[in-house]
Amino acid sequence: MLNLQLEMTFDFICPWCLIGKRNLDTVLRAFAQQRPEVRVNLSWLGLQLLPQVPMQGEPFAEFYLRRLGGKRAVRARQAEVRNAARKAGVDIELERIRVMPNTTYAHRVFQRAAQVGTPVQLECLLEQLFRAHFVLGDDLGQTDSLRRILRACGYQTGDFEQALTEGARYFIGRRVGLADSSVPLFLLEGRPFALGAQPPEQLLAALSRAVERKHQAEAGA
Repeated sequence: MLNLQLEMTFDFICPWCLIGKRNLDTVLRAFAQQRPEVRVNLSWLGLQLLPQVPMQGEPFAEFYLRRLGGKRAVRARQAEVRNAARKAGVDIELERIRVMPNTTYAHRVFQRAAQVGTPVQLECLLEQLFRAHFVLGDDLGQTDSLRRILRACGYQTGDFEQALTEGARYFIGRRVGLADSSVPLFLLEGRPFALGAQPPEQLLAALSRAVERKHQAEAGA
């Protein structure tokens, strides 16, 4: 059996990352049926996109007005996000988001969770963190919210005291070149092969091509 290491960069406040994850879920189910001889080992690479956001967060609407330059641009961007989310079957309630959070603690918690929990728990945590921000409008910068989500996914919050220790200003994950600034970025065996929240069919085709190249490389070795 051929083993592949697939990775995706993400931040919890990036709608394209949530959409990209949902498309990836679809792709991996289809790929497992098409290529049962290939085992895909999936890992998540946390990337803090906005370390400059204050630790207490800032008003979501004001943040995007400043970032995009005006209400018309904000409406256009949100319409684009909603359309892509609808196609991917993703629930996003932008009107419920009041705070653009600093995601330092969320990333530290997720990194620790990968060390102390099961794959099922980690998947639950990722989904619940995305849901907290994009559906419920929770502030992921609040440690109480993170503890509540951890408990809901079956984690012992005592395992996360160091991750939730106050004083951290930003999160630094694994350094992977291009992936340090791009989300969602998909890497196969450590090398980028797709960028952005691509439709499932395009992502599946890219993954299939990457696998064929790997087969060819191994055959010629």
